[in-house]
Amino acid sequence: MATVEIEYCVPCGFLERAEEIQHALLAGLGEELDRVALVTGDHGVLTVAVDDETVFDKEEDEYDVDGIVREVRGRL
Repeated sequence: MATVEIEYCVPCGFLERAEEIQHALLAGLGEELDRVALVTGDHGVLTVAVDDETVFDKEEDEYDVDGIVREVRGRL
């Protein structure tokens, strides 16, 4: 079982994207995850970490929900 944290920029309005990622992870991998937490941030952040290891960072990766789910699945 793994813990996923999705940190998103509140001032940028990234809550909807964070919720979209959270929903996709819970729908596809829910039984394999202990927790999928939304973490508020700022300065344009949108990252996904599995057990403290970053698997998606919008500064480096293209936003693709299916790709993020694949990355998380690969860490389980």
